[in-house]
Amino acid sequence: MNGVEAFLLGRALMKIGEQAMPQPKSGPTGSVRSVVVVLGDVVSHPGTTVGEIAARTGLPQSQVSTSVARLEQAGSVDTEPDPADRRRRLIRPAAEPSARVAEVRATTIDDALAAALAGPGGTPPDPETVREVTAALDLLARTLTPSVTAR
Repeated sequence: MNGVEAFLLGRALMKIGEQAMPQPKSGPTGSVRSVVVVLGDVVSHPGTTVGEIAARTGLPQSQVSTSVARLEQAGSVDTEPDPADRRRRLIRPAAEPSARVAEVRATTIDDALAAALAGPGGTPPDPETVREVTAALDLLARTLTPSVTAR
């Protein structure tokens, strides 16, 4: 696999993840990419600030702020004033996951993966292929994203 193939695979996996993600019953909907990127950063760097997340992820500060607000509303993160600078807020994973967090964590990618692996005309994918791809994805998740998948 070369860099272009790895990049395209990553994009395909993001699309599968987005399709599998249940939409909130209330509040803002839409793309979850930046929200997931921000949450992953907060899990890896608890007690961080919007500016620090923006610097590490390369996302615009306004997009990070919006994502943090969505995550806070969903009960995924908690914020508190920074004792060193009361104008900033420290962000950390929520101590107690909300019902929305539990819903997202309980939702599998099975249907979205089956749709991505479907044959011409939407014919169901070969069950052995689904099993192999699922096993490969489980290995990649355990190996490449341990801090996010452990939560």
